[in-house]
Amino acid sequence: MTTADELATFAPLSALSPAELSTLTQAARHVSFLAGQRMIVEGQPAQRCWLIRHGRVLLDSHVPGRGEVVVQTLGSGDLLGWSWLVPPYQWHFGAVAAGVVDTIEFDAATLAERADADPKFGHTLTLALFEALLERLQATRARLLDLYRNPAETCTPYRIDSGR
Repeated sequence: MTTADELATFAPLSALSPAELSTLTQAARHVSFLAGQRMIVEGQPAQRCWLIRHGRVLLDSHVPGRGEVVVQTLGSGDLLGWSWLVPPYQWHFGAVAAGVVDTIEFDAATLAERADADPKFGHTLTLALFEALLERLQATRARLLDLYRNPAETCTPYRIDSGR
């Protein structure tokens, strides 16, 4: 059984009150995945999300002619699975366990019911999830800037010393 105290240790949930964390436990359960086990299939219905307790998860995307290409690696303390928040509620990426992965899994339908029943809880939860999403987008931006940087920017210009 997942407790509010356990959930409070995860940075993405730090804005939730003890009562809100207690509400969140109603949708939570411990789930483990074996190495190589697919957690998310791109294009399938998004019905849950996870807090990663231990292990690494590879996010991938299907590229025609290349198969599944890893686009990001998530680890302990990260949140996996945003697609249940936004219609059409389908996964936009795939995910596979890189090794044994221990998680806290949340049922999306229960989270949505609790958020509808208590709009303050729903608002706080949504802000917490979007804060974590913003961090993920900023990390992606940094990787893209590094990938597409101008090679000339990393070179030290050569100067001829004229002896003056």
